[in-house]
Amino acid sequence: MNMKKILTLVFVSAIGGALTLGAYKAFIEKDIPIVIETTNNTPIAIPTNLKTSSSLLTSGEAMDFTEAAEKTVHAVVHVKNTTINNQTTFEDLFFGRNTKRAQVGSGSGVIISPDGYIVTNNHVIEGSHSLNVTTNDNKTFDAVVIGTDPKTDIALLKIEADEDLEFVPFGDSDNAKIGEWVLAVGNPFNLTSTVTAGIISAKSRDLSGQSFQSFIQTDAAVNPGNSGGALVNTSGQLVGINTAITSQTGSYIGYSFAVPSNIASKVVGDILEYGNVQNGILGVSGASLNSEYAKKVGIDETEGFYVDDVTERSGADKAGIRSGDIIKKLDNVKINKFADLSGFLNSKRPDDVIKVTILRRGNEKIVPVTLSKSNISKVDFMGLELRELSSKAKKAYGVTNGVYVFKTTNKEWYLKLGLENGYIITQINDEPINNINDILKFKKKHAKEGVENSIYKMGVVNKHGQKERFIFK
Repeated sequence: MNMKKILTLVFVSAIGGALTLGAYKAFIEKDIPIVIETTNNTPIAIPTNLKTSSSLLTSGEAMDFTEAAEKTVHAVVHVKNTTINNQTTFEDLFFGRNTKRAQVGSGSGVIISPDGYIVTNNHVIEGSHSLNVTTNDNKTFDAVVIGTDPKTDIALLKIEADEDLEFVPFGDSDNAKIGEWVLAVGNPFNLTSTVTAGIISAKSRDLSGQSFQSFIQTDAAVNPGNSGGALVNTSGQLVGINTAITSQTGSYIGYSFAVPSNIASKVVGDILEYGNVQNGILGVSGASLNSEYAKKVGIDETEGFYVDDVTERSGADKAGIRSGDIIKKLDNVKINKFADLSGFLNSKRPDDVIKVTILRRGNEKIVPVTLSKSNISKVDFMGLELRELSSKAKKAYGVTNGVYVFKTTNKEWYLKLGLENGYIITQINDEPINNINDILKFKKKHAKEGVENSIYKMGVVNKHGQKERFIFK
């Protein structure tokens, strides 16, 4: 095919395409209307990787942990606890010796003030013969115990330094959110300060099963030696004291737990101001709501704390809270289970006023409650933990006075008399026991001659509602 034929073919093809396009424009396109609409409806958002990658970059920049780590790492210390134990060997028995051996344990601590106050776990320093603290710049100090609270596993130490120390300020653990990034800073495996990152996985965790703990759960790696270390937010504020892990091997496997900073700071404040921990009592008993318990008590609500009973003369009683109320909030903290309630109260003191949001017959109301002192509701007496009787308990047992035996470690009274948890003491030496105050008065009256030697008769009501009388002399 020569050049002339090729050019002719190209020309014919071009003419054909032009005619086809012209026919489409003339006869088809004009029949298709073009409609332009404006609308105020929100457009449907379709997830794409374009904006996601941009926002992830922004989030990544916002989650820069270096500043928080720098603020914290020099305020976390290594705590060495030396205890003295009697370890008798066969040779000691043979030669009649009593050999004492030193045993060393370790953990972490957090400097909370420039003058050397340090927060750690009680179990880190328990039974100590001597305590040494080593800072991140390898300076070592002798430490003294200022006070402890085994219930919350918090201890306060003090060191004396020649200069102001770097410290971590307390944050507000009530404002910590699930999903929020946190750093765990401590001394695992006797290493110097180590930083790990994670998120808050849950709040108000109770590992004891006794509903008095309220841990923050995190997936930041915590290992042996981290106990007593800092859990901080991305601003470098202390939101928890790392305390426990759940692992069969003793090492981190995914979750760890911390005492909330609001509880730790309250314990520290009480120790410094009063010398011991002041516990504020709301004065209610009951259970966390769920479908099963809601069905049991005949309600539809499945969230909150159901008030089954109210302690007489407590703050809740004086404020008008009564059986059948459902506690939904304490101040601005939502209450779904007892650990929420106990965790909040562990950060409060007697005479603190809190706003209790209750649901009563479908209507919400806010009731201000002044927290009571713990000694109005319970007292230790001869190895017994005695608690105040509620009006509901009095009705159930058929009594008008008495105190409730909540717990006993008095083995002699248990084995010889059968006195155990659930009994009610109504009389001592033929004198009626109306409440806890009568027990306190009896203890004070007979303190000199000894309380045990002063008891010769006791009237009780057993768990079956039967009256009994114990004669001691």
